[in-house]
Amino acid sequence: MEKLLSSWSSTVKSLPETYVFPADSRPGDTGVPFCNAIPVVDLQNTLPHDAVQQILKASQQYGLFQLINHGVDNDLLRDTMSVVQEFFALSNEDKASVYSEDPSKKCRLYTSTYDYENEKVHLWRDNLRHHCCPIDEFIHLWPQKPTRYRDNVGEYSLQVGNLSARILDLICEGLGLGPGYFGDGLTGVQLFSANHYPPCPSPSLALGLPKHCDANLITFLLQDEIYGLQVYRDGEWLGVQPIHNAFVVILGHQAQTAHDAEHRATLS
Repeated sequence: MEKLLSSWSSTVKSLPETYVFPADSRPGDTGVPFCNAIPVVDLQNTLPHDAVQQILKASQQYGLFQLINHGVDNDLLRDTMSVVQEFFALSNEDKASVYSEDPSKKCRLYTSTYDYENEKVHLWRDNLRHHCCPIDEFIHLWPQKPTRYRDNVGEYSLQVGNLSARILDLICEGLGLGPGYFGDGLTGVQLFSANHYPPCPSPSLALGLPKHCDANLITFLLQDEIYGLQVYRDGEWLGVQPIHNAFVVILGHQAQTAHDAEHRATLS
């Protein structure tokens, strides 16, 4: 538990050396412009055929897009972010039941990555991650505090799972594949992952997440109004403009029709 950033980061005035990234991979002090060309798909006010074409084009050109009017309840989005913030603000004693350094755990809280002891540089983040599908099989493993966590995140997981199935069916339609083509082999596992990035004393030297591509099929990232996501395109880093109540939808390696969306999380 003493490794958790939320346990000690507020007491340090300089960034520990173990969190300083090499010069060629740190964000540095140079400002990164927003990429205004990243497509925004309006799922409610766009004709289905047009939405299919927009999603396919965005996936092939960028590997990601922003999704608005997606049908997930706005109050639920707000409450989910709130309950996650409340969780990370809990005492170490209250978080101890889900803290683990064992990567095989189906629900665990940890710092940096699954291999903290062997990594050369640590990430400036705490992460809470747990399986969601089927909920009845995993919900008893989720945090018990805050008391509304399980109800709130459970409903959020159900709504996002339904949205995921809808987007994948639209992709299947655009590719001329039958509904449900991806099947349970790719969509049967659903993970909820919450990153906590405490204020960093030297954000130009550290990262919340390094440059990477998602290994899974599809990711729904609730960025809301908190900027930090950057995408690597044509040899430069570009910021992803936060849109209130929007999801950033990222296609992973398992979606072989997509452009590899290399991205990272910067700090403030």
